Amino acid sequence: MQIKNLGPQVERVWEGLRPTTKRLLAGALKTGSPLASQSQSPKYHYDAHADWELSRLLAALDERSKSKTDPTEKSDAVKLAETCASILEDQSGSAEVFIQLATRSIAQADYNRLEKLADILFERFSPPEIAEVVRQTDLPQIRAIAFETLAMLPVDLIAQLLDDSLYADIAVSSLEQKAFEFDSEEARDLLERLENELPTGGN
Repeated sequence: MQIKNLGPQVERVWEGLRPTTKRLLAGALKTGSPLASQSQSPKYHYDAHADWELSRLLAALDERSKSKTDPTEKSDAVKLAETCASILEDQSGSAEVFIQLATRSIAQADYNRLEKLADILFERFSPPEIAEVVRQTDLPQIRAIAFETLAMLPVDLIAQLLDDSLYADIAVSSLEQKAFEFDSEEARDLLERLENELPTGGN
């Protein structure tokens, strides 16, 4: 695969990758598994910077695959993009990356992958990151997945979001969903306490 054949934007992003990220991609392309090479050697270490680099590269590759180009080059762009997406699915805990991957799955009408992403959101992401997905996306499908994921969490974890002004309204909506769609008495009790604590108007 010749990176220079994938267009100047992809080439610029690729040249900006750290050697460790390039080795991670090369290993994943060779083995067909995003984690196989990482488990074999510490040189395939994954971190937040790799998360950001792979996200940028994936965006550039997806943009390239939409353009009119040689079928072989388009195939290479798609293959590298899928490798980036697979690594991010296996490793990322970032709201921004989740939105990118979910938006991509919706655009491709890949609803099996979207369902897998929903499972990942529940299994791996912290409550603030799930709330951040709600806050950052405008797509109703992604907001619905994130709200439902929050509503499946224990009430005490959702309640932690009430202390953050960015997420308090999201937490209340999640508690309402848990109370009435998931029939949680604990969530109803908390909502009632919150309502009683609200300041009342007066002269």
